[in-house]
Amino acid sequence: RLVFTYVYRLVDDRRLAEDLTQDVFVKVFKGLPGFTGDAAFTTWLFQIAKNAVIDELRAIERRPQALNIDDVTLPMLVEPRFEQAEPIEALWAAVALLNVDLRTALLLRDIVGLSYQEIADSLEITLSTVKWRIHKARESVQATLEREGFGHGGQALLELDSAPDES
Repeated sequence: RLVFTYVYRLVDDRRLAEDLTQDVFVKVFKGLPGFTGDAAFTTWLFQIAKNAVIDELRAIERRPQALNIDDVTLPMLVEPRFEQAEPIEALWAAVALLNVDLRTALLLRDIVGLSYQEIADSLEITLSTVKWRIHKARESVQATLEREGFGHGGQALLELDSAPDES
């Protein structure tokens, strides 16, 4: 479930997330004989998931995009977002606006629950880069929530991660 949630929040498409999650577990199954245990299993698992998502996002970018007239929505008068949306919907919308690097680090920490070192290992980046990305992601989400009218109430939403920063 954690892998699916992580993938879904990166691609924002349920069917694609289901397919990618299935692909991840096929790759994990096929790769088990080569798993040496040098890193934690979860680190290895989420590294495979991250690579599957990145490969798919790159493939999507390369595909020619056809415009479907049914997908075009006509402009309509709507109430301001803060009056329509539930706070959690606003939070996920703000997370979805993050670039993939920031979103990946934030989701691995606050949704999957990996340690900062496990995230660094999984993403193959330094510990300081992980900390910076998570900080920047939280800062950006908070700014988006404030722009959307959730004010300081958004601060409570950002406290998904109750554990103190790890060194």
